[in-house]
Amino acid sequence: MENQLYNHPLFKTRSELMSRDESIALSYQRARVVMQTYRLTAQDVQFCSPRFWALMMDPILCQDVALFTMLAAHVGLTIGTLSRHLKRRPDFKPLVQRLLRFDTVGIYLLTERGHGLDAFNIETTATKTADGYILHTPREEAAKFMPASTPSFKIPKVALVMARLIVQGEDRGCRFFVVPICNEREMYRGVKSVKLPPRSGTTPLDFSITTFDHVQLPHTALVSSNITDLSRPSRPLEAWWDEIWRIQLGTMAVPAPWISAIKSIAYIGGRYSMHRSLLGKSDIPTPIIAFRTQQWPIAHATAVGMVLANWYPVAIRESMENTSDHRVRHAMSVITKTTICRHFQRCVSEVAERCGAQGTFEQNYMAKIENDGKGVIIAEGDVLTLCIRLFSELLQNHFDVPLPDPSSSLLARHAHSVLEENRQLFSTLQCDHRSETFNSLMLPQSEPVIQALGHAMAYSAALQAGLPKAVLDVYECAVMRQDSAWYSEEAHITRMQQRLREDAAISSFMPKLDYYLEQLNIDKYVTAPIVSNKSWQDYVATLPVFSGNAVPEMGLFQAVL
Repeated sequence: MENQLYNHPLFKTRSELMSRDESIALSYQRARVVMQTYRLTAQDVQFCSPRFWALMMDPILCQDVALFTMLAAHVGLTIGTLSRHLKRRPDFKPLVQRLLRFDTVGIYLLTERGHGLDAFNIETTATKTADGYILHTPREEAAKFMPASTPSFKIPKVALVMARLIVQGEDRGCRFFVVPICNEREMYRGVKSVKLPPRSGTTPLDFSITTFDHVQLPHTALVSSNITDLSRPSRPLEAWWDEIWRIQLGTMAVPAPWISAIKSIAYIGGRYSMHRSLLGKSDIPTPIIAFRTQQWPIAHATAVGMVLANWYPVAIRESMENTSDHRVRHAMSVITKTTICRHFQRCVSEVAERCGAQGTFEQNYMAKIENDGKGVIIAEGDVLTLCIRLFSELLQNHFDVPLPDPSSSLLARHAHSVLEENRQLFSTLQCDHRSETFNSLMLPQSEPVIQALGHAMAYSAALQAGLPKAVLDVYECAVMRQDSAWYSEEAHITRMQQRLREDAAISSFMPKLDYYLEQLNIDKYVTAPIVSNKSWQDYVATLPVFSGNAVPEMGLFQAVL
């Protein structure tokens, strides 16, 4: 399936010289091709089959983040949410079939402009009437924020809209409703979409603010296996989490393209550094990869790409197959997303900077993917907020996550140590997890601890898979950089010893750099012109050329004494 996609003409088309709308239209066209290629079923999506994960992990998605953004919501959230009800709601089947063919785009309208991550307290209402429901946005702050809801690209859209169910004046909690948004030409009556300005430096999509003005919905619009059950849940928060159950799976799915992005970054930076040369005093060209300051970011990104590509399928099995505890499943999703996203942010900035001016141009991938990466940080749950919640649960011993034995590696020892020292601190403080003391002293440690757990898991998986020692050593050194003080204080590896370990790791890694770059298996997806002199020259030949016959007036250059 991968071969069919990267050889498809739509994926050979470069978008950086297109207008914004032309680029968005291309992403929608590509989305239909992807859906037709993978031919997912509702069961594939509901139960997250290998075919579903193959789609999420396809390297083609990291080349067009707008494409991935719409598919993550369309497949993972919209189709996924509806799929659970198909057995008892056969009336949903025609819609799901249209979504699976990408004849209709599914969008997921959960968060609101005035609430953001506090989505439990949304204000959009769906009021029960004799004929069904009236969907309404009561004020500007209750507008649904971000999903692409415009009719600009000639494709119908339908949304799952979360609203407060109001029955006889009583709030019965949050429910999803199926709401037609637009046809191929215009919005449906009562639905308004305000197109947002572009996000700076990113792959464009028609992100919008969506509001509803007393939109009439039928009884069947309620997303439920039993549309007659309108009772208020006894535990509203748990019921809300059950409604948005696909978000937890989305937390695991959204970082998948960023592993391919890290590999692309390593490949681009590595190949560029091999042919980009400086002239020394002897007038002999010296490739910039000869300098240690250039070697580290390339080796770092390459090792991280190899380790994460190996770990991600293991993490999926741990969260989807090896546990029935939904808390552990979500914890693994949070750890995986946090670890991958933060590795990505460190790698892309390092490599792009070492590519100089070339690293800032859109056609060379790195500048745009770095900006696109900021979106995934908040998609399906903001990384820091997810870490805060998980960290609080771990400190209170609500459950445990499957950590490697502390004796198995230095990184595993670090993970156990930082988690335990924070548990002890929490016990010593004798405070509530919602107290000001907890807010001041504990919460700032949440993300570093969750990252440490992910580092240990990723390294353990790489060790068990038999990845080359040089790769493992570079990865270990990169992680040690994140908490140098602990390794000095607790592992008794001084700062100078850490630098020497790093030097030894890079010295072992660099002789096989060319081989490791090939092992990333990403070269056929890379379109950055700077990977070779020939590809750069071929690219320049496609750019607009300005020339003329004007002759400068010599008077312009008269000297002033």
